[in-house]
Amino acid sequence: MPTRVLGRTGREVSILGLGGHHIGRPSNEKTGIKIIRKAIDGGVNFLDNAWCYHNGRSERIMGKALQDGYRDRVMLMTKNHGRDYDSYEQQLGESLNRLQTDHIDLVQFHEIISQGDPQKVFEQGAIDAAVDARDEGKISYIGFTGHKWPYLFKEMLDMDFDWDTVQMPVNVLDYHYRSFNSEIIPVLRERGIGIIGMKSMSGGRLVKAGITQPEENLRYALSMPISILVSGMGSTKVLEENLETARNFRPMSEDEIEALRSRTEQAAADGKHEYYKTRPD
Repeated sequence: MPTRVLGRTGREVSILGLGGHHIGRPSNEKTGIKIIRKAIDGGVNFLDNAWCYHNGRSERIMGKALQDGYRDRVMLMTKNHGRDYDSYEQQLGESLNRLQTDHIDLVQFHEIISQGDPQKVFEQGAIDAAVDARDEGKISYIGFTGHKWPYLFKEMLDMDFDWDTVQMPVNVLDYHYRSFNSEIIPVLRERGIGIIGMKSMSGGRLVKAGITQPEENLRYALSMPISILVSGMGSTKVLEENLETARNFRPMSEDEIEALRSRTEQAAADGKHEYYKTRPD
């Protein structure tokens, strides 16, 4: 599995990361545990999750999967919805318990998607809770995520804080509409912040609509200047396909990138396939 450096953290991470949301979907938790361990055995060393996923089910399944020595083989990330000190601290404690660990490598402020979110994080004490947790050794790195408005990311980046990571949509449609690729990635690269991509298939809509094929979506996202692409893999079949693409990854040429962007420009125009950008808050 190819690896890249996750920004200023200096950590070597697999280019493919396992998304946590899909892990909570299978009715049998043994399926989720199997997918996680198979991914790690296949070379994936970055795991994504969030306090809110399936009311904690995703974190609980991942916590069970990381027993028997698997925890030591991964960089573990989860996300926190807290906007004030107490809610951040409470959610972090619950995440630690569910994940059955005393330390989470990376915790990111989840869903910076609404006007005022950056100000809440800094004015209501959540950032102080995160720093205190880092000082206490409960977490190592601090980042934030979102998928709606690049201008909110700019507000977060303008705050007086050295972010370790940022997670955002990275797919061919994004190039044409409210583009994180164009507006945010250059800033992150200049500042040495680790870039985590997600939604390479726009929640599956790119493929369902017949706009693109899974492999070219993965190749396109991995050809962007990111450290990791987090992918939702709710079955061993999808996992095996994605592992194969990642292991044999060959960057798209500039001509291939431009051809794909041209082919998808019309589909991207109104943002309807990037529903996470256009749906009401």
